[in-house]
Amino acid sequence: MAFRPLILLPPLLFAALAVAFYVGMQKGDQPLPSMTVGQQAPNVRAVALGQGPVVTDADLRKPGVKLLNFWASWCEPCRIEHPMLEKLKEEGVVIYGINYKDKPEDALKFLGDMGNPYTQLGADAGPMALDWGVYGVPETYVIDGKGQVVLRLAGPITADNLDSMVRPAMAKAAQD
Repeated sequence: MAFRPLILLPPLLFAALAVAFYVGMQKGDQPLPSMTVGQQAPNVRAVALGQGPVVTDADLRKPGVKLLNFWASWCEPCRIEHPMLEKLKEEGVVIYGINYKDKPEDALKFLGDMGNPYTQLGADAGPMALDWGVYGVPETYVIDGKGQVVLRLAGPITADNLDSMVRPAMAKAAQD
C-alpha cells in the first residue's frame, strides 16, 4: 500500500485551528469596535417614558461629562449593573437612560423597584439603537461636553471596568 500524504491534511488542519483558537483566547477581553467613538454622538430619537423630560440631542451637547445608558427591564445584566449606576448618580454623574425594546409599564416598574439613576429618560423610538451601533443591552456611552463619544462599553458596568475604563474615559471627556 502506498503512502498518501492527503491523509495527514485533516489532523494538520485541526491542529492549526486549535492553535489559532488558543492564541485568540489568550488576548483576554477586547472591547467591541465602535463606529461612534471619536465622533459626534448620533441623533437621539427617543419618546417619553413616564412623566419626566425626554432625552434630546441638545442634552448630549451640553457642557460636562455625561453617560448615555441603553437598558431594559427584561435584561439581567442591566439589573446587575444598576447599583453601579446608582453609585454614579450619588457622585453627581449625569446619566441619560434609553429604554430598549421594552414595555413602558415594565420599564417604569423596574425603575420603581430598583431606583431611578437617570437624569432624564426616553424609550428608543425605533432606529436610535441601530444608529448608535447597539449590539444589546446594557450599553453605555461616555460623552464629552461637545457631544463627542469618548467610550462605548458593551455589557454591564462593573466595579472593575468602572475603574479601568469608565472613569478614565470620564476624565478624558472632562479635559476635552
